[in-house]
Amino acid sequence: MSITPSIPVLQGRGGTVLSAEQEGLVLERPGEELTIPAVAIARVHAEARSVTVELRAPAGATPSIHRIEDVSEAAAVVFADAVNALLPERTEEVDGGALLVLRTFAKTRRQKFLRRLKWFVFGCLGGVVALCVTAGIAGVTGLAIAIVPIGAIATASLGVGVYCVWTWNRERRLLKHGITVVASRAGRPGAYLYTDSTGTTRVLSHWGVEPYVRASYDPQDPSDVLVPQAPFMRRLNITLGAFILFCGLNGAGLAIWMTVMTVLGEEL
Repeated sequence: MSITPSIPVLQGRGGTVLSAEQEGLVLERPGEELTIPAVAIARVHAEARSVTVELRAPAGATPSIHRIEDVSEAAAVVFADAVNALLPERTEEVDGGALLVLRTFAKTRRQKFLRRLKWFVFGCLGGVVALCVTAGIAGVTGLAIAIVPIGAIATASLGVGVYCVWTWNRERRLLKHGITVVASRAGRPGAYLYTDSTGTTRVLSHWGVEPYVRASYDPQDPSDVLVPQAPFMRRLNITLGAFILFCGLNGAGLAIWMTVMTVLGEEL
């Protein structure tokens, strides 16, 4: 579909935006972006202050629609007329719903975990500062100085160890309880396309040179997806992660024990 500058961008209710691009139409909603290829579009209808994109469907099937509401009435008419004029005449049957590509921007389970991990690390650093201050108040400057490297190394070890263990557990969960499909490389670097159980094509961010990769996703949340590692790498990651976590716990315990013994006046 050849795009001309005269096609307006529609701003709808709740931050929804409908625009025309070279490959078709792009419907942006909070947290997601839906690309509607031109070949999937049957017709665009302007109805007062709403615009409906009707998808092509096989004979006898009910066509799917996507709607944006609360737009400029004048812009809606111009948009619909301009897009319809650019749509080529097609006679073959096409299931337009199967050609849509959904890209989500909402926080994934991994992003939420990384945010919690960041605050966990900050909390550990706060604990290190508290131990140093306690040792300083107790008049043991040497201990306060010693706690700094011990606490820093323990904090880093805890952060890395928790991340490795969580990553291993997430991959194990998706491989055991999720659905694994083949994702094909998209037209841009670092992006692959996979289709979930509802027939929706989604974007997977993964840097690789392979034309196809395996993608495992959560059927309850198809945006929670990853490319599984080789079994050897999974075993290596959990082994190193558990060891690093163990070292971090021991380092934190050592720093706390040294501070408590000093406050109690015990010899270290």
